[in-house]
Amino acid sequence: MIKRFVPVALVGASICYLTACSSDGGFKKTENGVEYKIITDEKGVSPKVGDEVEMFMTARYKDDKLDTVLFDSRKLNNNQPIKIPLPAPAFKGDFVEALMKLSAGDSAVIRIAVDSLKKQQGMNLPEFMKAGKFLEYSVKMLSVKSAQEMKQEQAKHEAEQKGKDEQILQEYFTKNNLHPTKTASGLYYIIEKEGTGENPQPGQAVTVNYTGRTLDGNPFDSNTDPKMGHVEPFTFNVGQGMVIHGWDEGILLLKKGTKAKLYIPSGLAYGMSSPSPAIPSDAILSFDIEVLKIENATSPKPQIAAQPEVK
Repeated sequence: MIKRFVPVALVGASICYLTACSSDGGFKKTENGVEYKIITDEKGVSPKVGDEVEMFMTARYKDDKLDTVLFDSRKLNNNQPIKIPLPAPAFKGDFVEALMKLSAGDSAVIRIAVDSLKKQQGMNLPEFMKAGKFLEYSVKMLSVKSAQEMKQEQAKHEAEQKGKDEQILQEYFTKNNLHPTKTASGLYYIIEKEGTGENPQPGQAVTVNYTGRTLDGNPFDSNTDPKMGHVEPFTFNVGQGMVIHGWDEGILLLKKGTKAKLYIPSGLAYGMSSPSPAIPSDAILSFDIEVLKIENATSPKPQIAAQPEVK
């Protein structure tokens, strides 16, 4: 999962093969002194903070003795472009200021003086970066999408995926002769052993044992399997958004002592995001759950099924 920019220091995408990245002329400056040269200029809307940008990027440092690439998005992202919400500039003169001058289809070279970076509080630069030199970024901007466009695309995708998930689940249940109960949200569950007492209420601390699998049976997490590296019971406050939606809803259906299976469509799990390579995008998940305790609220640190960071 692609994370937020590391501000200025080690990001960029090389397009120097398109043109000579010379240090002579042709550079413009942003209001705060970030130098940029647009190589390919296409008509279009420039990104604003929060818009999704898709691009290839590299960062390069060069002086009389050294020429090194500090960051190459192609190598780090399997030769695929990176997609990120454009962050606000972290400081005056941030690399992001120049990105906000580009539009879809543009390619550009962006330069920031090492001297300027050294003045920024908390900016730890490698010792080999010398005063009077530049950190040079090369960017190929592929697309710019507004927050509204992203929201509309996500809604469309989720609606289409919901139908696909339902079909996959029905085929799975038929093949395995399963007869689960379905909730209004699309969650399915099977009670294998009924517990006793009352169902938990939102905000209560629930302690469980669990094993999570993708629908093809591959386990991705468990607190009962030593291979996963953590075999302690898992406690969280139910109904508080500390875990994926399918857990928050499903656990509320289970009394103390209950053993159950949850079948969670992707929209109630991680959706298009993925918290680990073991969980594909838009994955339907199944969980074996045993409820051990139901108590008053606590302040646990969730270990699994937490909402992933939106990257």
